Amino acid sequence: MTKTPDWVKNAVFYQIFPDRFAKSPAAIKSHWEASAYEGWDATPTLQGYKGGNLWGVIDKLDYLKDLGINAIYFTPIFQSTSNHRYHTHDYYEVDPMLGGNIAFDALLKAAHEHDIKVVLDGVFNHASRGFFFFNDILENGPHSPWLDWFKIHDWPLSAYDGDKPANYEGWIGNRALPEFNTDNPQVKEYIMQIAEYWVHQGIDGWRLDVPNEIDTPGFWQEFRDRVKAINPEAYIVGEIWGDASYWLDGTQFDGVMNYRFTEPTIAFVGGEKYDPEYCQGELKPYPPISAAEYAARIDALLKLYDWEIQQTQLNLLDSHDTPRMLTTVGEDKSIFMLATVLLMTFPGAPSIFYGDEVALPGGKDPDSRRVFPKPENWDVEILKSHKQLIALRHQYPALRTGTYKTLFADQSVYVFARVLDEEEIVVAINVGDEPATAIFLATELKFKTQDLVYGSGRLVWHDTLEGRKLEISLPAKSSIIVA
Repeated sequence: MTKTPDWVKNAVFYQIFPDRFAKSPAAIKSHWEASAYEGWDATPTLQGYKGGNLWGVIDKLDYLKDLGINAIYFTPIFQSTSNHRYHTHDYYEVDPMLGGNIAFDALLKAAHEHDIKVVLDGVFNHASRGFFFFNDILENGPHSPWLDWFKIHDWPLSAYDGDKPANYEGWIGNRALPEFNTDNPQVKEYIMQIAEYWVHQGIDGWRLDVPNEIDTPGFWQEFRDRVKAINPEAYIVGEIWGDASYWLDGTQFDGVMNYRFTEPTIAFVGGEKYDPEYCQGELKPYPPISAAEYAARIDALLKLYDWEIQQTQLNLLDSHDTPRMLTTVGEDKSIFMLATVLLMTFPGAPSIFYGDEVALPGGKDPDSRRVFPKPENWDVEILKSHKQLIALRHQYPALRTGTYKTLFADQSVYVFARVLDEEEIVVAINVGDEPATAIFLATELKFKTQDLVYGSGRLVWHDTLEGRKLEISLPAKSSIIVA
């Protein structure tokens, strides 16, 4: 029987890109610091560093707690020569620019004191040219004792000159990211021990970067077994953009980054406002879809995986790998908040990309990785709405673990219920530019739920010969949550 971590079912995640979120002076003496950072408020570049650090995150924990956050997912924090830190140099050392292991120990302790879980990014498909074992190969060529740790094809290796063949496999052909040979038992054991080490240090889970690229038989099954042996409640979530059924069989991951929720949600809510220029890779929230099409896509998604898995999916509207949703819909904040309502009321753990809650814009990478804005640049109404929606999710168990039932879906109006025992929550959304009314039989519901706890609109119950009907009237681009 599949078992997933209970805390994830009740979590609201906040995704932090450490170089861009916050920076504070080191809390310890003799901490050295780099001296050539890009201007904090300057437009981000692909290779520039802003100097965000974990001391800054510690100082922001009260803000996150007030927002309602109880879990953080960090993009990579280990020593690296890139601002995003997907070029790992040392899996046992937190990057000194972030404050090193001392800062991370302090962060982990402070986060747990705030009842906030911490999930780290595990980049185990590839390392970097600066990773010791690969660097030895660059120095010693065919005489290196670590040749079978990577996928070497010929000599000489060309790690930097693009005019010559690399002669080794790099992730998506990138010679900066040499791929591990995970069929080598030593490499496999090395990665397993890294995973175990940080769980022993107290982290609450791993987000796995491109885990589909590791196809060594039994690899992820063993990874799960060894991580769960240390902490059965550790969260294992994979970056799988499409159908993740293969990895969500109960023996590998607890969930995936749920881009299959993201895509139809933006296509429905964004409609023609969505700029198709922002479609990329497997994420294509265009062309627009109707409420009926959205209902069909969501129904298919909810049937795809075991319910225990559905409750621990990591749901999101955007991430460090996508443009920010607000920008993709022309910075239409009404549309953005309608999508946020759907995010906060869907089965699984919602994840907010840092800054979304204050309406931080951003196009394609690196623009999507702007620094967290100063308070004077926050959209306080968007922030207030986020706090309200997160508070409602924490208040009503049905919004976290209740069953999901579509009640009505036609043109611009979509209505569904979350039901848990005696608690029934009705959520209705109108994505159209005109007011709309929906009248439908609601025989699936036992109670006449009628307390408006979010949004603007009107809900009326009618007892008819056909049965109990529900009438919901919504202004343009609006939503309601009724408890």
